[in-house]
Amino acid sequence: MLLDLSAEHRAHLAFLPRVDRAVVAEFGRIAVEFLRRGSNPKVYDGAARKLNVSSDTIQHGVEGLTYLLTESSKLMISELDFQDSVFVLGFSEELNKLLLQLYLDNRKEIRNILSELAPALPSYHSLEWRLDVQLASRSLRQQIKPSVTLKLHLDQNGGHSTRIVQTDPATLLHLVQQLEQALAEMKTSHCRRVIRNIK
Repeated sequence: MLLDLSAEHRAHLAFLPRVDRAVVAEFGRIAVEFLRRGSNPKVYDGAARKLNVSSDTIQHGVEGLTYLLTESSKLMISELDFQDSVFVLGFSEELNKLLLQLYLDNRKEIRNILSELAPALPSYHSLEWRLDVQLASRSLRQQIKPSVTLKLHLDQNGGHSTRIVQTDPATLLHLVQQLEQALAEMKTSHCRRVIRNIK
């Protein structure tokens, strides 16, 4: 699987061939720190003074490198795919090898950082339901108006929460069909391949 880098990301990475190998390695370290602790303008200003370029150029270079490393780590692309993805940027062979080494050295740590940043979504615990049918009202003597009330119990961060949802049977049936379609989609070879790459 190859990375699809936009023109903006390519422009941000275009700064890398103009600096020394040690500077690119330092940018890689700053990129990982950027993921851990967020942006640090002082680091960009110090590097900009040393290299006689604007602080924005340094920031864009680090952000471009951060994007390259995080997307590669998220997708767990192979060495060959990474090299092919970087090859289209037109960098020298030496710079391509350095970027590959940065990727290989940091991909596990980047995946750990990204997993910590992922939101903790609630998970299903149990479900209670009730079917109500209104057969008549003062204005309409004969009517059938069914409704389904669902009490959904969820687990999140060690705690429990409850959500109550009320719907009509047609909407509930549509929801069930959509969930069954999603489950069927998960069994396709394409989805299994994507899930393998995510893990």
